Amino acid sequence: MSVRFWQAVLAAGVALAPIAASAQSAAPAGPSAAVISMREQWLNPAVNSFTFRDTDKVFESRAVPRSGPVWPLANGAPLAMPAHSTGSMAMGYDGWADRTFTNALLVMKDGKVVFEDYRNKSGAATHFISFSMAKTITALLVGIALDEHKIRSLDDKAGDYVPELKAGGYGDATIRQILQMRSGVDYEERYDFGEHPSLAATIHMNAIVRNKMRFADPAVTIGKKTVPGSTFNYATLDTAVLGWILERATGEKLETYTASHLWGPLGAETDAFWMADGPPGVGRALNGMGYNAVLRDFARLGQLMLDGGMANGKQVVPAGWVKQMTTMIPFTPVPGRKTEFEGYGYQTWQVDKEPGAFSAVGLAGQFIYVHPSTRTVIVKLSYNPPVEPEWLTPEVLSYFHAIAHTPTPK
Repeated sequence: MSVRFWQAVLAAGVALAPIAASAQSAAPAGPSAAVISMREQWLNPAVNSFTFRDTDKVFESRAVPRSGPVWPLANGAPLAMPAHSTGSMAMGYDGWADRTFTNALLVMKDGKVVFEDYRNKSGAATHFISFSMAKTITALLVGIALDEHKIRSLDDKAGDYVPELKAGGYGDATIRQILQMRSGVDYEERYDFGEHPSLAATIHMNAIVRNKMRFADPAVTIGKKTVPGSTFNYATLDTAVLGWILERATGEKLETYTASHLWGPLGAETDAFWMADGPPGVGRALNGMGYNAVLRDFARLGQLMLDGGMANGKQVVPAGWVKQMTTMIPFTPVPGRKTEFEGYGYQTWQVDKEPGAFSAVGLAGQFIYVHPSTRTVIVKLSYNPPVEPEWLTPEVLSYFHAIAHTPTPK
């Protein structure tokens, strides 16, 4: 999901109402009209600092229980958070956090927690939505399945694992190309609601809000637009296909595989959950945008990636896989089109020119930012407005750089 999703929702306004009204004719097992109305408020900028939390209370979900010993996060010497200046304004951390719509923020230096902050009546037990940070989690799971030989090769085609995909645009796309958002399929991450909704908007409403279909269902019939591997095209549908491949390759539901192969071995301190699509009890985990966890467990994921797949002294993600994930393909400038970030790897972003730095990025300001040269991990969970000001992401990244380069007391 991209910022254009929020722009479309804001522009649609009351145009969403006819879609919600038709939900009264949904199958009895589906959500009620009142639940659908609540789900539509998920995107309301007046309340999204709250609606981005504990989404299992409103949406379908699949539990990812923790297990085994918790990975203890040691406390380091408290970090003196840097000041932030923009134009004629100068402010401390609190001013920056409010200005950049922060719900929670945690900083780790050299494996130790040096700063932790919860805002807007959130707390250590609050489960926050990851949005598209879930894509990076999906890539971690692909690496684990590859190491287990459940996936034979990244150069296998999607249809080798999900035969239903062979006839459509995904038929010639390899797992590697899908990881790189270079599947070549004719899909645009554009959310136009109203009387003539776009494909992305239709999938969102019918899979997530109404629970009538699975997010990946259109992948069976979608056509091809470019040669696979040739063109970057950010598509949540690509990640949904990766989730489908994982379930077929492993023979397990994604939430089960996540729990046994990542969440438990990670040493997470709290259960997590995937949001889910499709009819209640039948749909699949929304692995492109639907993971929910507490702040400290997102930080553990960041530290795992910083440490090359190690968690609490154990190799959880195969050695070398994070390096593959974070080997970026730089974006080629397109005349007249602004490129927000610098490059893309396997479901993971290069967001700046800091050497070796990479990030999981989610809609509305969700970040797990990893800065290897300073051994820094920053998790920022946010509630950005539907149409983000142009200054917002640059100011967030500038402050991340300042944090990374601020030494902790000895």
